[in-house]
Amino acid sequence: MVSQITSGIKISVLTSFEGTYFKNYKIHFAFSYEVTIENQSKDSVQLNSRHWEIHDSLNDLEVVDGEGVIGKKPVLKPGEKHTYSSGCLLSSPFGAMRGYFNMVNFTSTRSFRVIIPTFKLSAPFALN
Repeated sequence: MVSQITSGIKISVLTSFEGTYFKNYKIHFAFSYEVTIENQSKDSVQLNSRHWEIHDSLNDLEVVDGEGVIGKKPVLKPGEKHTYSSGCLLSSPFGAMRGYFNMVNFTSTRSFRVIIPTFKLSAPFALN
């Protein structure tokens, strides 16, 4: 698990290899990840959008921008957590993801960016 705190918001990510799949006559490596967003600040905040950079060892880069996370824009009061799960397909057994959440502080009405730390994706069978 990797974790990072930005502006009082702790992001933790846990990853798992889910298996291999054939899609369009090509093998893909499926990974899941669980993200926990914990508000360690003294203010209520809301997650409005996300930005992901998904890299694989073949140097492919996929950029994903979107509203909220899995269809939600969670509001977190001080001390609250929001956890969600998602996944991605890579062309190789190794990769990494990183990104950020765009959030708003309800007390100051200030928008701010919370860093999602880089986390590795690796299929266990490919490791020495």
